[in-house]
Amino acid sequence: MDSRKISFIEVLVVIVTMTFAIRASNNMISTTVPLLSRYYFHFSQTEVGLISALFSLGTFITSGLINSRLSSPSRRKFFIASSIGYAIVLPMFRFVDPISLWLVTGLAGITLGSIMPNIITSAGLLEDRKARERVLSIYTLALSGSLVAGPAIETAILSRFPIPDVFLFFAPFGVLAAALSFLIKFPEEKKEENKRKVDVLGNPGFKTAVVNILAYNIPFAVILAFGGIYAVDQFHVSFADVTGLFTLFFATSFLSRIYLSIRPPESVRKHAIAAVSITVIGLLMILGGINVYTFAIALLILGIPHGLTYPLSIISISRTFNPQREECSQQCLLCHYDADWSNNAFSCRCHSSVNWSKGPLRCANTNSLGALGTTRKI
Repeated sequence: MDSRKISFIEVLVVIVTMTFAIRASNNMISTTVPLLSRYYFHFSQTEVGLISALFSLGTFITSGLINSRLSSPSRRKFFIASSIGYAIVLPMFRFVDPISLWLVTGLAGITLGSIMPNIITSAGLLEDRKARERVLSIYTLALSGSLVAGPAIETAILSRFPIPDVFLFFAPFGVLAAALSFLIKFPEEKKEENKRKVDVLGNPGFKTAVVNILAYNIPFAVILAFGGIYAVDQFHVSFADVTGLFTLFFATSFLSRIYLSIRPPESVRKHAIAAVSITVIGLLMILGGINVYTFAIALLILGIPHGLTYPLSIISISRTFNPQREECSQQCLLCHYDADWSNNAFSCRCHSSVNWSKGPLRCANTNSLGALGTTRKI
């Protein structure tokens, strides 16, 4: 067998495994901290929104203000240190009180901020467009696979153990990611490339990617922060049932990314418009839902745009930047992504006088309608 193919397979295995470990545990934090803060420490709606924002803000600070400014060798060292730090912070959630929960949540966000962007960079190093899109699709497939497996694992745990113990069961994922971080490859920097000004923000592919991300960011933030609380309060389901419902959401997301890995889209714009339209339909179903079954169907529908949005954004960038400049554009995209997450999680407190958990969903639907109009204009 060709040694180049062996190397490709080895790199792919490392990327997929680390992506699975980080994303499964990261998503668990996003969905479980709101439940922990609400039902164990009796946080208000505003406090739940703020602690979700804090997690995202920590990620933004690291990815947007620190990681993106480091040279490749320094970024690799920071990446490894962050992976080790994440492995240490993750089990600490088990022992928090209402005060220390804020600190640990912020630290978790800070350590995660340099991990995911650098895995993406490693995944996009191939020069051939089709091969690069295939690898990026497999990478996003690993993301979705971890999001299906994570809630399924958590459902099994919650059927026997309380919420705080979940973090201990997920701690080995952090340890695995820390070990694999030493094997992730980073691109070599070229001095002449660094001296050039890269017009990232003015690039049409980048604009499409940012609007695409923004269109689904608020609904996704609201679903993760308040979807579980909404299900418990409105339909009186158990915590295990909540994570089971999230499994439905991520299952259709997974299937959507399988579709993109098999048939890369000819038109990113048309797929983006379809994704935003489906988001509006799903959110309207949640707002008008009368029972948990309607809620479950709505989550199945909302999983489709969740699966389409991120890979469409990555593909949009890969088609309009060369491999050297693609790294810079992906860093900027992640910066937008994390900044939006921080703002969106904070905005989850809107319309609190309407309903504890339905108000944020209405806010999210308004955002999606606005984004649909913006997407059509690009």
